[in-house]
Amino acid sequence: MNWLSIVLVASAALYGTLAGTLVPGARYRLSVEPDEPWRTVAPCGHVLGGGIGWGRCTACGRTRYGPGVVWPAGATAMVCAVTAAMVGPRPELGVWLLAIPVGVVLTGVDWAVHRLPDVLTLPLAVGTAALLGVAALLPASGGTWTGALLGGLVLGGAYLLLFLAHPAGMGFGDVKLAAGLGCALGWYGWGVLILGGLAGLLLGSVYGIALMLTRGAGRGTTMPLGPFLLAGAWLALLAGGWSARP
Repeated sequence: MNWLSIVLVASAALYGTLAGTLVPGARYRLSVEPDEPWRTVAPCGHVLGGGIGWGRCTACGRTRYGPGVVWPAGATAMVCAVTAAMVGPRPELGVWLLAIPVGVVLTGVDWAVHRLPDVLTLPLAVGTAALLGVAALLPASGGTWTGALLGGLVLGGAYLLLFLAHPAGMGFGDVKLAAGLGCALGWYGWGVLILGGLAGLLLGSVYGIALMLTRGAGRGTTMPLGPFLLAGAWLALLAGGWSARP
């Protein structure tokens, strides 16, 4: 690894650490049922202010409303650093780094309340498509904007069909998430798109089987699918980013 790669990875890790400090607050605000408004007060009753990201009420300094900032910051930093190491100094790396904190928040929210809020999934899809269009115009980009747009349509359409065929097994939020992930995966081509789509379903299936074996969960037990879709897409993006390097 040369000095440029070291600086790139270190910078991505620092960015991920800073962005990760905002995850606990965003997760707490958005982890509500579909019919409920976003949270605006901490459990102690104080209005949430600018320090919400740290997982502790800034008014009293005592009440926690989340697991703290260490693991979200660490996880976001790790994902950003690994992504930078695999993708290298390519224009699309900036798109992935912007999307990663959103994915971490979505993972936390879906795990907490089994839903993926539109306020995150829709901007993720639109923003990824638009920013990849800009990346495609820059030198040394590793993919194509046409592939990204087709990927969003194909993966989003595939998950829409799965949702219509079995609504109890998948939420519509998963369909919207798949559209954004499809844009990212399609950037690197059909192979990465298929790999990412199947990897997410496989990881979710393995988790579901593990639940049945260890906790006696039945076929009707609900589980969050979003975290596994995101994990599968990330692994495929790493493979695509590495294969696109010279």
